[in-house]
Amino acid sequence: MSTSVSNTAAAPLTMQQKRIRAILAGIPVRLTVLILVVIWTVPTLGLLVSSFRPAAAIRNTGWWTALFAPFTADWTLANYIQVIGADRMGLAFSNSLLITIPATVIPITIAAFAAFALAWMEFPGRKFAFVIVVGLMVVPLQMSLIPVLRVYTDLRLNGTYLGMWLAHTGFGLPLATYLLYGYISSIPKEILESAHADGASPMLTFTRLIMPLSVPAVASFAIFQFLWVWNDLLVALVFLGTRSANVIVTTRLAELVGSRGQDWHVLTAGAFLTIIVPLIVFLSLQRFFVRGMMAGSVKG
Repeated sequence: MSTSVSNTAAAPLTMQQKRIRAILAGIPVRLTVLILVVIWTVPTLGLLVSSFRPAAAIRNTGWWTALFAPFTADWTLANYIQVIGADRMGLAFSNSLLITIPATVIPITIAAFAAFALAWMEFPGRKFAFVIVVGLMVVPLQMSLIPVLRVYTDLRLNGTYLGMWLAHTGFGLPLATYLLYGYISSIPKEILESAHADGASPMLTFTRLIMPLSVPAVASFAIFQFLWVWNDLLVALVFLGTRSANVIVTTRLAELVGSRGQDWHVLTAGAFLTIIVPLIVFLSLQRFFVRGMMAGSVKG
């Protein structure tokens, strides 16, 4: 008895079929991302729309009704005029900029020098210094507030911009050094050897070679540090206080919530003012964000 076995090979997929399969396979991921984007965007959109509506309209109708009938809805700039002028959010905005910009630039500058030294310069205790930097990232911020406040009180730094700059620099320096170290140490050694062979000093190598190549990592940490300092409330309350001359956006917004909790038209305008600058910073630097976060993760 004879049996015949036929092996029929599957026909290869055409390019169009492969493209269709790839599109179908990516649909769940795209839907998930779309849902997450909607979840994060809708509250912000509601905040923006409510900030331009009168108090009576906010109490009587939902914010989405203004979107369905934008030409017949009541729109006003009085909320922003009131919160910037009478509620001193304009002063708080300028104070926040005076604190956030130096508190972002100073730790990045120091950390860049430290990361370059830890990555490419030979000196006694280099590995131990790197271990200390990593260990400082583990220390909770709250543990150091009271000791630092006592030192600030003795030196009369509490309630000053200098004290805030130093505090945010100290708290952000370990992470900044670690991130920049990961990027700078991944730069090919041959590039630095070529610069050394051409007679470049360590300072010239750092300013003309290392820093231009490290722009993605610097921008990535700048986003983190700027958002952290701008949105900070705890450190500002401890070291800066709530005096009217030193008020910043977070402390002023907290005061508005406590004193004008029912005035949604004012609170939404003040809340949206606090997120304008972080949005601009993130959107302007986001192209460097992923590159900086992946810095040093792959070597080859």
